[in-house]
Parts: sequence; structure tokens; C-alpha cells
Amino acid sequence: EVQLVESGGGLVQAGGSLRLSCAASVFTFNGINIAWFRQAPGKEREGVSCMSNMDGKTYYADSVKGRFTISKDNAKNTMYLQMNSLKPEDTAVYYCAADPSDCTVVFEAPYLWDYSWGQGSQVTVSS
Repeated sequence: EVQLVESGGGLVQAGGSLRLSCAASVFTFNGINIAWFRQAPGKEREGVSCMSNMDGKTYYADSVKGRFTISKDNAKNTMYLQMNSLKPEDTAVYYCAADPSDCTVVFEAPYLWDYSWGQGSQVTVSS
């Protein structure tokens, strides 16, 4: 099972940007799908974005579409989430994750995405 280590979280003002990184202990991104989730205080886990290993197609939650971008660098065994035009509503702990499940699972049944998870990165957006 792949181990994922996150970095890049922090405090930013509304309208600012952050990029989260997630490094894998072994090369696995060619064989499984990758995704980002988040959990805000008092709320359940929410799927944010997913990239299909099969064709590279990307998917986004409506709340972040047009502002966030998921990407990966297989040579560096690292995945990224670029977050622009951040809003206070984006404040949450963000988790990178990998799973052989279809990307639709990220949004329709996120509790089934359980192959591998990062430790979480706090993102706080001030008003």
C-alpha cells in the first residue's frame, strides 16, 4: 500500500492561492486513480477533485470548479492541488488519496475511497 505525505497548507486571505503537494513513497500513480478530499469543521468529508489513471480526465466538485486544478508528476511521484481565488468557505483539512475505484466514487460515495490517504493539511482562508 502506498504511503502519502502532504505539504503546502497554511493561512491565506480570501482571493489568495495555495498549492498542496502529496508525495508517494513508491511509484503508484500509473496504476491507480488519485483524488483530493476536504473536511470542514462540523461537516462530513467532501470530494474535491479526482484524476482518472485510465485517460487522465479530471473531475471537480461544483464548489471548486474553475478555481482548483488537480495534477500529477509521475517522475516525482507527486500529486498537486492548485487552489486559486480561495474563499473562507474553502477552510478545511485537505487530504490527498489514491484508490483503484472510479472517479465518480469520490463524489457519489466518498466513504468507499479507502485505499490510501495522506495525513491531512490545514487550509485556513480569512475573510
